Amino acid sequence: MRKKTVIPAIIAKTQKELDERLSKVLDFVDCVQLDIMDNHFVPNMSLFFDFTLPKTTCRFEAHLMIQNPEQWIENHWKKVDMILVHSESCTNPQQIISAVKKRGKKIGFVLNPKTPIQKLSSFLDEIDQVLIMTVNPGFYGSPFLPEMLEKVAELRDLKSDLDIEVDGGITDKTIGLVDKAGANMFVSGSYIVKSPNVQAAIDRLKKQLVR
Repeated sequence: MRKKTVIPAIIAKTQKELDERLSKVLDFVDCVQLDIMDNHFVPNMSLFFDFTLPKTTCRFEAHLMIQNPEQWIENHWKKVDMILVHSESCTNPQQIISAVKKRGKKIGFVLNPKTPIQKLSSFLDEIDQVLIMTVNPGFYGSPFLPEMLEKVAELRDLKSDLDIEVDGGITDKTIGLVDKAGANMFVSGSYIVKSPNVQAAIDRLKKQLVR
């Protein structure tokens, strides 16, 4: 089984908001997800500007909830370690896989709740990660969709060595469910970032994971 990791998700509309939210979490995790939203692919805006990131040993992954992922990759690929592209916004997966890999970065694909795993089947062996949305994307605090547990389990059966990430409604009440279903990377937004004690929130999530 792959290493299990808890990852805070950051939504920010300004550089100041990004800096403030990163300062809350960087001391307690080794990976942060940056939620990039263009107010078209999802009805919200986040980090859709030329942001800067602090020097840190923490890894960053960009979750591209945008209509034109190719353009974002061209402009901002140097900032992050992993690029996660929604299959629903991607017209040429092979082109994106090639563009990201030739720059020495990792590439993953994201599935919205209604998108089947089969959409990735032709290139599943070429990518580093799959992110299964356990909410309809775009906002902090959306309700967890338990029917996505079956999709996680199906993907784990299909590819046992894949990094499978889940994102949406991940709290101390739901993380154990997706863990048992087969996920090994757990993205949590509001539960971590809006907690009065970020370290305690992360610790509560980790305690629910089966080691």
